[in-house]
Amino acid sequence: MHPFRAAAEAGDQRAIEALLADDVVFTSPVAFKPYPGKPITVAILRAVLRVFTDLRYFREIGAPDDRDHALLFEAKVGDLTITGCDFIRTNDAGLIEDLTVMVRPLSAANALADAMAAEFDQVRREVAAAAAD
Repeated sequence: MHPFRAAAEAGDQRAIEALLADDVVFTSPVAFKPYPGKPITVAILRAVLRVFTDLRYFREIGAPDDRDHALLFEAKVGDLTITGCDFIRTNDAGLIEDLTVMVRPLSAANALADAMAAEFDQVRREVAAAAAD
């Protein structure tokens, strides 16, 4: 099992954070521009864990020693089931340097966009707090 999958399914925010490179780039399924850097990525992933319920991964693509992995998942956003894929690329140290998420169907993607928009003030506060440390 990929460590990111294990951490996400367990809701282990510290483990997720430990897997991310400082210069990680997160590409959201509902935002046009990627988010560069660990603080914003961590804050967004925390929000995702608040928004998603019943998160479960059902397929992994990529050998354990590969740098590229695809992790397919299902979760609930409100009463809608969302299916998605986390595309992960690790650096030479084994830390995640690129995380791209795609989701379907459109109705669930729209629900995710709405739910994440409602979380974004909290995301900004978390990023500001991380910058102050």
